[in-house]
Amino acid sequence: MLDLTGKNALVTGIANNRSIAWGIAQQLHKAGANLGITYLPDDRGKMEKKVAELVEPLNPSLFVPCNVQNDEQIQATFDTIKDKWGKLDILIHCLAFANKDDLSGDFSSTSRPGFNQALEISTYSLVQLSGAAKPLMRDGGSIVTLTYLGGDRVVPNYNVMGIAKAGLEMSVRYLASEMGGQNIRVNAISAGPIRTLASSAVGGILDMIHHVEEIAPLRRTVTQLEVGNAAAFLCSDLASGITGQILYVDAGYEIMGM
Repeated sequence: MLDLTGKNALVTGIANNRSIAWGIAQQLHKAGANLGITYLPDDRGKMEKKVAELVEPLNPSLFVPCNVQNDEQIQATFDTIKDKWGKLDILIHCLAFANKDDLSGDFSSTSRPGFNQALEISTYSLVQLSGAAKPLMRDGGSIVTLTYLGGDRVVPNYNVMGIAKAGLEMSVRYLASEMGGQNIRVNAISAGPIRTLASSAVGGILDMIHHVEEIAPLRRTVTQLEVGNAAAFLCSDLASGITGQILYVDAGYEIMGM
């Protein structure tokens, strides 16, 4: 029943084979979606080569650079989608960043540049990309982003990223309200801790994972592919009545009091 055949899906945030975005891309491809992949460009082209080799088995029809701190690259990405696809059905937002120095110590010591950068990349980018995607989602669509429990509760060493995720979750609600009239649904997946390139910057990430394995009802954490399955569901007609929601995919950890 989960069929994304004929749907055009843009996936952001793939860095390596541990990325949650990679798990999502695999499951969208499995469901039949036509994929477009963005990568973060660098002077040496290292990331382009790494991501291109990784996603080759998924046969993406678009592969474009997109630094969300660069307005011209964002515009070029969506211009390319318009020219080559004509429309967009699915946008996957898996982008987050904070300086490592701002992910430890006292939250009150967060630097102004660090605070601004974390919210620009991790929160505002959803708003900007959704705004660019909106006119291309003429037949409706689905936008899915990734959040974490640290946006709702205090998590040691998460600090400024907790603020960014709280803003991201509220952005999901405002975007869902704005775009619902065009049959564009906007949701977030709150995934349990997974060892990724991004999460490795959070102090004690392995301790967090082990804690979830001990406390979560399923007595384990989740995998990238499990998050990918949830994303594919949210992007499909099976979730046609769901928008503005935070879906917890965390082995049940969120329900526990202690």
